[in-house]
Amino acid sequence: MSTDTPTRGKPKSRAVRHRGALLVFLAPFGVLFTLFYIVPILYAIYQSTLVVERDGTFGAARQVFGGLTQYIAVFQNDAFWQSIGRVMLFGIVQVPIMLGLALLLALLLDSPLVRGTKFFRLAFFAPYAVPGVIAAIMWGFLYSPNLSPFTDVTRAIPFLSGELVLWSIANVVTWVYVGYNMLIIYSALLAIPQEIYEAARLDGAGQARIAWSIKIPLVVPALVLTGIFSIIGTLQLLAEPQVFRSFTSTVTSDFTPNLLIYSTASVPNVSLAAAMSVVLALTTFILSFTVLKLTQRRTQA
Repeated sequence: MSTDTPTRGKPKSRAVRHRGALLVFLAPFGVLFTLFYIVPILYAIYQSTLVVERDGTFGAARQVFGGLTQYIAVFQNDAFWQSIGRVMLFGIVQVPIMLGLALLLALLLDSPLVRGTKFFRLAFFAPYAVPGVIAAIMWGFLYSPNLSPFTDVTRAIPFLSGELVLWSIANVVTWVYVGYNMLIIYSALLAIPQEIYEAARLDGAGQARIAWSIKIPLVVPALVLTGIFSIIGTLQLLAEPQVFRSFTSTVTSDFTPNLLIYSTASVPNVSLAAAMSVVLALTTFILSFTVLKLTQRRTQA
């Protein structure tokens, strides 16, 4: 009996110390997460419920509780929903092309037929190291007929016109993020056991057959993950169109939802901008969650 008591007490004391260590390590993240994520979200929701009132025409402005007034204004704002439709069209075309290129590059890097994989892996990933603003400025100069070194091409093809500027921005986003998504997919390929490939080779499967029947199905979770990230990034598009406003007048202040929110807050109409932000966040969540559920059902089927 006396020998059992200490041994039973030790796990409990260790569990207490372990729990305390977890709290110590999680506390910095929890504090920063609360201060810079939870608190701003709550403040944005609070701000979106306020309206500005004045005593007379030239009276002092004051903010009062307005309920859902700002949200009603958001749902009646045609420019806001047109901007969401524009970025959704952007995502429908750009995201599959970007993920298809990322998958192709990852398969090439994972192929035993390709030499110099370290060099190509770094080369494919290098554009992601360029900040989005710098990339947009660089491509803006390349697109501009008066500034581009390829004047014959830019004068023949109006990249900054109203018909093509959206897809010019899509090219910039694709150039920057293909390498990032490729690295995620390539990491998933490296995690596949080599025994599966050996069994496929014994059955007479070639590299193309292995890629189509083994590699691609096994990296579907990585494709779903990159797809969700891309959808979120598409609805948050801001830096590239904002930079392109310096090169063309076809990119207006309501070209994307975030650009419209930024412009509205600069008026200033902070409460309406906050309501737009909340609606955009909910739209992003619903769309991402729907895509995630649909892909999960297809993979399980």
